[in-house]
Amino acid sequence: MTTTIAPAREAVQAADRVAAARRRVSMGETVGQTLTMAWRALKKMRRNPEQFFDVAFQPILFTAMFAFVFGGAIAGDVQSYLPLMVPGILAQTVLTTCMATGTQLREDMEKGVFDRFKSLPIARIAPLAGPMVADLVRYLIAATLTFGMGLVMGYRPGGGAGGVLAAILLAIFTGWSLAWVFTWVGTIARSAQAVQGISMMILFPLTFLSNAFVPVETLPGWLAAFVRINPVSHLVTAARDLANGALVSGAVAWTLVASVIVVAIFAPLSVRSYKRHM
Repeated sequence: MTTTIAPAREAVQAADRVAAARRRVSMGETVGQTLTMAWRALKKMRRNPEQFFDVAFQPILFTAMFAFVFGGAIAGDVQSYLPLMVPGILAQTVLTTCMATGTQLREDMEKGVFDRFKSLPIARIAPLAGPMVADLVRYLIAATLTFGMGLVMGYRPGGGAGGVLAAILLAIFTGWSLAWVFTWVGTIARSAQAVQGISMMILFPLTFLSNAFVPVETLPGWLAAFVRINPVSHLVTAARDLANGALVSGAVAWTLVASVIVVAIFAPLSVRSYKRHM
């Protein structure tokens, strides 16, 4: 009996020591651990360059395709359509890129990668936030290629370099905040395929039922009402205001506030759900 109880007590004491070490993780250590996890994710991307295929080809393909298919019908010609479309493509590209965050998280959890973090005295949020910090590189590539393709096709943003940079930063921050939603989905779904399916069901209707590609005035009344309250529409409007006129409008403020609210809600939810798997 004694020989049976002793190892059990030692195991409990070891678990308590690990838990105590986790509770003592400071904010500075949390930041450092998050950056370490981000570096790990970047190295993984370097070894798997196919992770950049979507951010490398989607902006170029979609910009050219939508411009030539819809430009004449909606704006009369391609040149007139670009100021309307390019900010919309920017929002679509960054938001669809962030869907991969939850899918990759679920894949790592299925492979047992996160089991290695169980015994480490690290902040619980670090394994989740680290890959999301690394994904900022993917968002930046996608946003830059979108505007680059637009410039090649003749787009000349009236907001200048400053307005374009502000639009890119706003889109990246919005995509990063929305990635917390898909991170939470990744912690509760049963497979990577389920995460991808749920993410597409959430994001694609919001993206295409917005003002990204067509003026709201051309839509039926019931659909226009939804488009006006669609968060993606606010992001697109804000990106247009910044890129085309260097205007910090109410849409910019609304988008920033909404992004902060999303992070405040879904970051804790993601960490709490992640703990259940720990």
